Amino acid sequence: MDTHGYQQYKQQSISTMTPGELLMLLYDELIKRLTRAEIALKDKNYPVFEESIVRCREIIRYLDDTLDPRYPISHDLHRLYDFFSYELSRVQAGRNAKVLAEVKPRLTDLRDTFRQAQKVGGV
Repeated sequence: MDTHGYQQYKQQSISTMTPGELLMLLYDELIKRLTRAEIALKDKNYPVFEESIVRCREIIRYLDDTLDPRYPISHDLHRLYDFFSYELSRVQAGRNAKVLAEVKPRLTDLRDTFRQAQKVGGV
């Protein structure tokens, strides 16, 4: 398989996305990784669990780093991202399924809120 061609296609697809589409892509990946972490924890597949949680924390860090401080909502989102980062560190440190089960629906709700905002033209 020509992986170089696939990588070029992937890069071109990403570079032509709108900021809202990129945001949705990141949130979808975040939710996918949280689900993967849940399954891995249930199956006691700790390497996959760790990898998934680390990736979730990286995505949240990236979302936080890209906030524009000129907008008041950015301050609130920064606080949310700090909270989620802290909670995910608790999940990772204690392999805590209960905290993971609490965090995932909150992040899913946040993603759905951004999706709705994108539909009405706000993102």
